[in-house]
Amino acid sequence: MKKIESPAELFEKLQSVKPGSVLCNYSMEQCEKMFPIVEEINALKKERNAVILAHSYVAPEIILTVADYDGDSFKLSQDATKVKEDTIVFAAVRFMGETAKILNPTKNVLIPGPLTGCSLADSITSEEVKALRKKFPEHSFVCYINTTADVKAECDVCVTSSNVMKIVANLENDKILFLPDRLMGANLKNELKEKNVDKEIVLTSGCCYVHEQYDPDLIQFFRKQNPGLLVVSHPECHPGIALQSDFVGSTGQMVEFLQKTNKEAPVLLLTECGLNARMQYEMPDRQFIGSCSMCKYMKSNSLENILETLRHPEKAHSIELDDCVAQKAKKCIDAMFEYAAR
Repeated sequence: MKKIESPAELFEKLQSVKPGSVLCNYSMEQCEKMFPIVEEINALKKERNAVILAHSYVAPEIILTVADYDGDSFKLSQDATKVKEDTIVFAAVRFMGETAKILNPTKNVLIPGPLTGCSLADSITSEEVKALRKKFPEHSFVCYINTTADVKAECDVCVTSSNVMKIVANLENDKILFLPDRLMGANLKNELKEKNVDKEIVLTSGCCYVHEQYDPDLIQFFRKQNPGLLVVSHPECHPGIALQSDFVGSTGQMVEFLQKTNKEAPVLLLTECGLNARMQYEMPDRQFIGSCSMCKYMKSNSLENILETLRHPEKAHSIELDDCVAQKAKKCIDAMFEYAAR
């Protein structure tokens, strides 16, 4: 995506964003205030030999003006392997920064947002995984990428929302313990059954607080109010939503799906509202309905704290990992890349 080069150009893009969040209501005056920050960030990137990775859920002005790579977890994991710069500023949450550090152990990985956690990643610990290993010794342990490095180090293979079905279906073992997202796990079980893939799936109890709040009962209401509605959802949502959706996939897969569909059809996009905002400025002629469901962790990233991170990297939240944990976690991530490439 071409980077925005003036306040007027930024406003032209962002004025179509109306997700209902107070964080995403843009005026020309706001864009004019943002732009000196953008210019200093881009200058400091060169000075510090730094690169910025940004998840699709962060505020749109970050992606449009300063991000060198953007996308979903799997794409950013791949992008992290291509980075040549000495410093990675990862506008996302800690577990994503950990993945970048695991794949780039000699680089300095910094998280700019003050809220670095994730309700899903924080729902399980490595000690709990070790206990589950003793309870289910014959199972292959599959962890969602939304987990800490410590948890990845105790698992056999990592997955993302874009490749979970492919990887689990192709694992040699028919006994799987999937963690930590119980809703994604339930959707996985339904999809495996639908495709006649016989696997025993044991689940744990974690969930994403943003995706958990979507109510399956509301979909029929939205369909009645919006003829021809396309419902597009993330697999972290309730299985009742997945069953009623026209498409279920990762954020990257959602974008690809919408690019191929009739632009006249209204869209109910059931994922964090950062993607909703992105779609509104990339597809300004489409109608996106529904309110904003915001992740407080992702939205704690801002142009201001990215700038502060680059001004004072020695004070920033730096990712440091135990070497043994990083090596074991890398095997888990490498297994994902291997299975995904088959």
